[in-house]
Amino acid sequence: MVQYNYPTTILLGQGALAEFGTRLKAKKHSKILIVTDKTLEQMGIVKKLTDVLSSQGIAYDIYTDIHPNPIEEDVEKGVIAYKSGDCDSIIGLGGGSPIDVAKVIKVMVSNPPPMAQYDDAKGGDALIKGPMPALYAIPTTSGTGSEVGRSGVIILRDTGRKTIIFHPELLPSIAVLEPELTAGMPPFLTAATGMDAFVHCLEAYFVNMFHPMADGIALQGMELVLKWLPIACRNGKDLDAREKMQIASSMGAVAFQKGLGMVHSMAHPLSSLYGLHHGLANALVLPDSILHLEQSHLNTEQMAKIQKVRAIFAECGLARASLSESCRAFCEMVGIPMGLSKNKVPADGLAALSVEAFKDGCHGSNMVPVKESDFLKVLKAAM
Repeated sequence: MVQYNYPTTILLGQGALAEFGTRLKAKKHSKILIVTDKTLEQMGIVKKLTDVLSSQGIAYDIYTDIHPNPIEEDVEKGVIAYKSGDCDSIIGLGGGSPIDVAKVIKVMVSNPPPMAQYDDAKGGDALIKGPMPALYAIPTTSGTGSEVGRSGVIILRDTGRKTIIFHPELLPSIAVLEPELTAGMPPFLTAATGMDAFVHCLEAYFVNMFHPMADGIALQGMELVLKWLPIACRNGKDLDAREKMQIASSMGAVAFQKGLGMVHSMAHPLSSLYGLHHGLANALVLPDSILHLEQSHLNTEQMAKIQKVRAIFAECGLARASLSESCRAFCEMVGIPMGLSKNKVPADGLAALSVEAFKDGCHGSNMVPVKESDFLKVLKAAM
């Protein structure tokens, strides 16, 4: 027996933010904590939300002390902001970082510290028992899909490692996909977040698990990224392209409830140890990770999956001689600066990265089992 989970409301398209304001008023919250970052505040994105809330007579506080790769202290400060402001609900506004922090604030305002005890890898979800406040998510990037996910990723101070805090109730009850909010993303961030969405779909599809609903979503998500990401990178004001990338991002996160793979196991320490943007880290190791699969002993079903993704590239006019070469060419096409060395990852750090990647749980659902030495081989090839 398996259990499939798709419980959320997604508001997609122009006017979604205004509609969200109307629906939120009906919830009759006393005060909402907006969890976001300083950049979005400076860009005026936060004001777009607060204008909607104010027009509906909804009280709010704003919390912005969040790192690009969020750390435990970000959550702790957010808990203080929530409690000192007498808030009763939370909105995560931004990319994956603010939304992840919002989720873990939701856990920690109702459950005792330390945060480390809720590590999903150690069965921490069973300890999350307190009644948690309502959570809503408004993404301003199109990559993580955190707005339809059931976990937050935080770097814990004791380990320095990205750690997953998971619970079914961390899924935001409403996800607001307003394309106008993503129109200001610069081309590089558009490309990096878009590649994150693509890798979510690809790795989820490759997981050896019978889940045709997630597989169908993953395949459609990859097609949307291949078609619309280049357009969004060329013209950030194209709201049609922005909308398609928003839903592709959400689709990737829905699909990866199946699991992920070795790409994410390397991307996590690349972010925590060297500060790389998560989507960029995924893109940098994607081609050589796919090459590793292509050179492995695959069964008939696994080979068919490789060919299915190659066919999607071909249908979009983006096919190369192999799937790994197609992925590399697409990354370069959207402006990803390929090569770990070009992104300040030193060669003498690869052994430590391999150790950390092997400790990461994502590769447990990789299409083929991987060893620490496999990670080292891929990282060396990606230099």
